Amino acid sequence: METCYFDYNATAPLRPEAKAAWLTAADDLWLNPSSPYRAAARVHAHLAEARAVVAGLFAVAAERVVFNSGATEANNAIFAHWAATLPADARIGVSPTEHPSVLAAAQHFFAGRVIWLALDGSGAVDVAALQALLSERQIAAISVMAANNETGVLNDWAAIATECRAQGVPYHCDASQWIGKLPLDRLQTCDFLTGAAHKFGGPKGVGLCLLPAGNSGFMSLHGGAQEFGHRAGTEDVASVLAMVAALREVERGSAQGRDAFLVELGHVLPAVEVIGFAAQRLWNTALLIMPEFASVRWIRALEKRGFLVSAGSACSTGKQGPSPVLAAMGVQADAMQRVLRVSSGWATSAADWLALAAAMADCRAELSSEADDSTSTIISI
Repeated sequence: METCYFDYNATAPLRPEAKAAWLTAADDLWLNPSSPYRAAARVHAHLAEARAVVAGLFAVAAERVVFNSGATEANNAIFAHWAATLPADARIGVSPTEHPSVLAAAQHFFAGRVIWLALDGSGAVDVAALQALLSERQIAAISVMAANNETGVLNDWAAIATECRAQGVPYHCDASQWIGKLPLDRLQTCDFLTGAAHKFGGPKGVGLCLLPAGNSGFMSLHGGAQEFGHRAGTEDVASVLAMVAALREVERGSAQGRDAFLVELGHVLPAVEVIGFAAQRLWNTALLIMPEFASVRWIRALEKRGFLVSAGSACSTGKQGPSPVLAAMGVQADAMQRVLRVSSGWATSAADWLALAAAMADCRAELSSEADDSTSTIISI
């Protein structure tokens, strides 16, 4: 049975171009790029070229680009940097719908000094309320993601970046879900920007961070002078080149398949609720509250039919307690137990979307039958 993958927001399959770039580099460019001989200088030149490509895509100077192990490392490093450089009593503003790597880092480095930013009715950060906080000088730094990994809801990061710059407040934007799905235009206006290659078809364990122009004090890992002194450690050249190959292949997607799926799903399961339906969202994402049955039962039933979906953030799967994102949006606890996240990507077709809707209808019949059998068994006892 062929698998139909609908969990791109957790990780994307490796693009063929990325795989080819990795294999070539692993064979031909395995030397340490910091070694003194000419053969190693060739490896360093490929790394510099990759950095130039990324810098060009984001329209920044190459010195702003730092390669690392991914967004979790970069997010933690940014909060550690703020903790070391901002005043000891500084408070920071953070969206309560951030990725766990941001929420945990904020609470670790700024315990008791995190101001949770207000949301509007769609689950996006309320820009007007944020502007008021900035004007009152209540916060020394801001962290607001570009696109939410669970709901797909987009924040107005461009407006936030403009307001932060006007107030002289550093702004960090986790763009892990934006990069590879939407245009990169203006992302360079964010002071700190983070992303992970495996979200857009690159390998796991590699990512990028854009630093403010002229920033000389940022240090992700201490040790050698790699990455302009910002992150020590021998660079994983093969993974960096694979990431860049994937980034070059990115094309803006269409919501047509997702929207057709939601229309069809409304016919076969009319009681399904779509979280953030009226908001600006990623074209590939639908977060559903199913009318009945726990998320795990839907996931298992769909997997038997070859469809892979999730119950939300992969970084929170298996943990106890409600989703912080949905809790911040006011979703009731009982509804959180019935959530499914469906997210597509570069290899998903419109037919795949419609097949998923049909499979959900079949699963509903199966799960209802199981519930009826359970009830009859209990009565017979």
